[in-house]
Amino acid sequence: EPYRMFTSRAEYRLVLRADNADQRLTPLGLKLGCVGPARATVYKAKATALAAARARLAALKATPPQLARWNIAVNQDGIVRRASDLLALPGVDVARLALIWPELANLRADVAEQAEIDARYRGYLERQDADIKCFRADEDLALPRDLDYAVLPSLSTEIRQKLAHIRPATLGQAARISGVTPAALTILLKYVRRRAA
Repeated sequence: EPYRMFTSRAEYRLVLRADNADQRLTPLGLKLGCVGPARATVYKAKATALAAARARLAALKATPPQLARWNIAVNQDGIVRRASDLLALPGVDVARLALIWPELANLRADVAEQAEIDARYRGYLERQDADIKCFRADEDLALPRDLDYAVLPSLSTEIRQKLAHIRPATLGQAARISGVTPAALTILLKYVRRRAA
């Protein structure tokens, strides 16, 4: 029953968004042969337009003084900013950037919207990717057999009870327990490292 799925229990849910479902799932559907030719054509056109927009936004750059003339507030530190990075700022969208770079006014509305969403999530996704790499490096970390999960107040009661009942031997085993979130694993990892120090 898909409607009963908890996205909060998905391991890395930041990528599981409605706005990027076509980008995540259509290539898989194409590979499996369950996407029709009309849908494939629409997807490929959007993917091509999105790739071109991303490349264009990454290529367009401005200095802080130039941006100040357009009332875009950035630190006056001399660092040149890319248009793709500016989209992450509050109140900055493709329409506003098109005042500086008129060629951006030609972007399709759905492509412009996706570029804006991608820019706003980029920092969070980079942090999540760093967490994933960190976790993979520590997956075999042994958890002390006498670990008292009740002393970890940042964990939900449900997660503490599951960990105390199952008593995983490693961080990787804890990750495979239903309902144990990446955030809980990070808390657990930090606690075990602090205790070992």
